Amino acid sequence: SDAAGMGVELVVVKRPEGEKGFILLPKRWVVERSFAWLSRFRRLGRDLERLSSTLIGFHFLAASVLLANKLQPLFGSLAG
Repeated sequence: SDAAGMGVELVVVKRPEGEKGFILLPKRWVVERSFAWLSRFRRLGRDLERLSSTLIGFHFLAASVLLANKLQPLFGSLAG
């Protein structure tokens, strides 16, 4: 179940040596922002599900809601 066996390329982004303070790391903010959006859903904040498939389903549902809200300005103007 490692990343290479699943066909996923794993790239580790490290901070530059000797740097202090805030440093913008490439592409990391995209993942962190996505996790932050998903964490706003109350059900995903705690591990209450018995089955992992249920938790995965709620993640897909939350992501679908977020994507639908992003598409609303595009399709909302076409409807009416």
